[in-house]
Amino acid sequence: MIPQYSLPCSRASGTPNQEVKAMQDDDLSYSLSPLETFGIDVRSMRTGRKITLDALGKAVGYSAAYVSKVERALLVPSERFAVGCDRAFGTGTMLARQRVRAVEGDDPTWFEPYTEQERKAVRILNYSTLFVPGLFQTPEYARAVYRASVPRLTAAAIEARLVARMRRHEVLERENPPELWVVLYEACLRTCVGSREVMAAQLDRLLQEAEAPNVTLQLVPSDVVPASSAAFTLLVFDGSHTVLHVEGPQGGRPLETPRIVKRALAIFDRLRAEALGHDASVARIREIHKEYAP
Repeated sequence: MIPQYSLPCSRASGTPNQEVKAMQDDDLSYSLSPLETFGIDVRSMRTGRKITLDALGKAVGYSAAYVSKVERALLVPSERFAVGCDRAFGTGTMLARQRVRAVEGDDPTWFEPYTEQERKAVRILNYSTLFVPGLFQTPEYARAVYRASVPRLTAAAIEARLVARMRRHEVLERENPPELWVVLYEACLRTCVGSREVMAAQLDRLLQEAEAPNVTLQLVPSDVVPASSAAFTLLVFDGSHTVLHVEGPQGGRPLETPRIVKRALAIFDRLRAEALGHDASVARIREIHKEYAP
């Protein structure tokens, strides 16, 4: 963490390193996507019942290769496949419903509570240190981030997560969207994600988003040591408590302890004070955009 302030953790020990270690020690399934979970569940039920790939394939009307690809999250299962598996395993409609989650939105399981809260927030305060926030990402930028940050993720899983990430922007398209205050460390714009063309399009998107009346965008110049080196988001609700969201190596969790949230709010205030104003930040983004434009 950068000295002036550091983001707190929710553990009683109070040290960031222990919080990260705790996340690493958690069950790895915590970071699985619904598509991956579906495949694992099918494989577990199949092997638990001592059913071969070929036998399950014949029972549901698909090849053994198809079943294998579903189990390894190499493709999105069809509705007929999920219904057939429910019938073969005697699981009612469990897998059919699970498949709907995999098709309609493939966020990692640890991120689902956050997206649900994001839709209900009246104010979203975001600080990003390395990547443009998900709410503002273009499909090409998001795809490149997934490929780099989760290299073992299959193409099908990446595309499913991409659909879910793009759907998050709907919260800003509502008749009464939340107030969104974003503070970006300049490294977000200097990190070339995907290609120069991808970055140029992403900065175009940022500039477009900055025009919305409910959006305030500030940039912390790279020659400023920021109040925190950790990215985080604060979700503010009407008549309810504020929630802090911080991501780690094995995902992220909401932190709601008043002392922790109060400290994070103080950090965000410090970051806003260190950053350029909205108009000056937009002008700086335009300058950086020229470096990527052909």
